[in-house]
Parts: sequence; structure tokens; C-alpha cells
Amino acid sequence: MNSHAKVTRLSEALPAPSATPVVREPRTVNLALQGGGAHGAFTWGVLDRLLDEKNLSFEGVVATSAGAMNAAVLAYGLAEGGRTGAQKALTNFWRRVSHAAMFSPLQPSLLDRATGSRALENSPAFLAFDLVTRLMSPYQFNPLNLNPLRRVLEQSIDVDAIRAARCPIRLHICATNVRSGKVKVFGNDELSIDAIMASACLPFLFQAVEIDGEAYWDGGYMGNPAIFPLIYSCAAPDVLIVHINPIEREDVPRTATEILNRINEISFNSSLLREMRAIAFVTKLIDMDAAGTLDLKRVFVHGISDDEAMRKLSVSSKLNADWEALTDLRDRGRERADEWLRAHHDSIGRQSTVDIAARYL
Repeated sequence: MNSHAKVTRLSEALPAPSATPVVREPRTVNLALQGGGAHGAFTWGVLDRLLDEKNLSFEGVVATSAGAMNAAVLAYGLAEGGRTGAQKALTNFWRRVSHAAMFSPLQPSLLDRATGSRALENSPAFLAFDLVTRLMSPYQFNPLNLNPLRRVLEQSIDVDAIRAARCPIRLHICATNVRSGKVKVFGNDELSIDAIMASACLPFLFQAVEIDGEAYWDGGYMGNPAIFPLIYSCAAPDVLIVHINPIEREDVPRTATEILNRINEISFNSSLLREMRAIAFVTKLIDMDAAGTLDLKRVFVHGISDDEAMRKLSVSSKLNADWEALTDLRDRGRERADEWLRAHHDSIGRQSTVDIAARYL
């Protein structure tokens, strides 16, 4: 194993599991993890809580951007140390993210800290960075293509362990092919640090990632995340989507940053909405086919989110990897996952717990 990929021991305890353990029937789900920068710590919390459930297993995971990093760390942790190993690996990863961010000029200002805001809007460094990224490309302002997340990933996972037969889950990492505009899905056997970095490559911030002569950007443009890999390659019919990007917002964005963020949210959610429409259509056909003549797979859709909390977070908070901010999101993720398990665990394998028409159509 690469010496940088070893999971370090934690000096602090993981969040305590539910006070009264509940023994539930064995169930299997597939996971779909969205991207969203530092807001991916919410997904960390969701995964941490799901891993507490000994009778809940994962067959496949499809993920994009920060979701792809969570997915790769989850797969590595499971392959090397089971559920406890996955929880430790995820904590180690986000601790490293926070540590790397300490050396970044993008820090909350004194005003932001005084008000308890997770935003960076009052940070002079953020204002300067925001202006530079609007006027210059990453090939100009970052010619050396430096990205501290690469080092964090190299220290947090061993891709050989994920590629090995002992890895218990099917991994699907989404990226966007810059030239063709099509989605590229990297599986276990072709996973690399480059593939994960490609999935999280925002074109305004980083140079395109080259893999085998092809250039890739963030997978969110073509799938945040794509659902079809789970339908085609996994036997389990249940897809649990961990939402980070709100689909709806009541307020019309006013500032340039808010407008750009909403454009990204709409474009990043568009492919997911199209796939949900297709799933709803196929489900309707199956329900109408009383004779059972159609060879179609029924998919049960579930979702974990905290849209109200996510709507209150500004776009700049996606760049705030302060440990307190990350652990707050983690705790929110654990709470929402716990609520979902208590309400819907027995529905897994039987029915959708999301009203697809109401939420996605």
C-alpha cells in the first residue's frame, strides 16, 4: 500500500450512535451522492449514520465531485476495515480537508466569525478570488495547476484497494468529457486519483483533467449524479439519493455570485430531473402492465436532504472547510439519516419513499 494512503487513528471519538439500538431486517440499497464542495460534509454525516446500521448494506454507489470523494473514501474504508474502517476513513479525510484549508487565504473574516456566518462574502481574499476567476482562466491564474485536494486524496485512499476484488461495493464516478459533452463513468477497475479529481474539476477554478488523452470537467454538468449506472449494473432496485443542491428556491437571486450559483444548481440538477422523469415513466408502464409482459426493472427511489438548511447557506460557504462548519454539516447529515431510517427502513425493497412527481417533475 502507498504509505500516504494509510488511514490514521483518530484522537477523537466518532459521533455517538443512536442511544437505543434498533435491530432491523437486512436491506440493501444503492447510493447516489451529489457534489457541492464543503457541503459534502453533510453526506459524510449521512454515510456515518448509515454505516451504524449493521443490517443495511450497499451494493453500488454513483457519485460526483465532493460526492465522488466521499464515495471513494467509503469504498476504501470498507475494503480495508469494514464499517468501522469506513467511518474512520471518512473522518480522516474531512479532517485533512479542514487542515489543508487552514493554509488557504480563503478564510472567514472577523465579521463573518462574529456573526456566526459560514459565508466568506466579507473576506477580502474571497472577494479578490471571485474577481480573478471571472476575469482569468485557471490556465492563467494557476499555471502550475496546484490543487491541495489531490494531496488530501493521496493521503486518504489507496486506489488499488478499491480496484481489488475485496472491495465490497460497485463504484461509479461521474465526470464530463469536455470535447464530447458526454458523461464518463469510471468504475472500480479504472478508478484513479485523476478520475476523482476530474469528477470535481470546476472549469472556472481548475484546469481540465487529462486522462488517456481526454479532458474532463466536473461530472455535475452531465450527472449530479447519474442514476443509470445503478439501474444497469446493480441488482438491488433501491436508489438512495443524498441531496446537497436544493432543487427549488423561493427567492430570486440578486447578486452576481447568487445568480451564478443558481445557474449551476439548475444545470447540475437538470440531468437528475430527466432521469427521474424516465424512472417515473417506466414505473407507470410497469403498473399498467397487468400481464407482466414488459421486461422492465422497477426502481424504488429514496432521498435524504436538508433543503431548508442548505438554502440558508451561501455559495461561498462551499469553500469554507473550517472544522466547526464541517462538523455542523456532518451532524445535520447524521440527524437526517437517522430520521430517514426510523421512518423508511422497512420500505426498502418494497416501495419508493419519495413522491417522484411532487419532488422532481
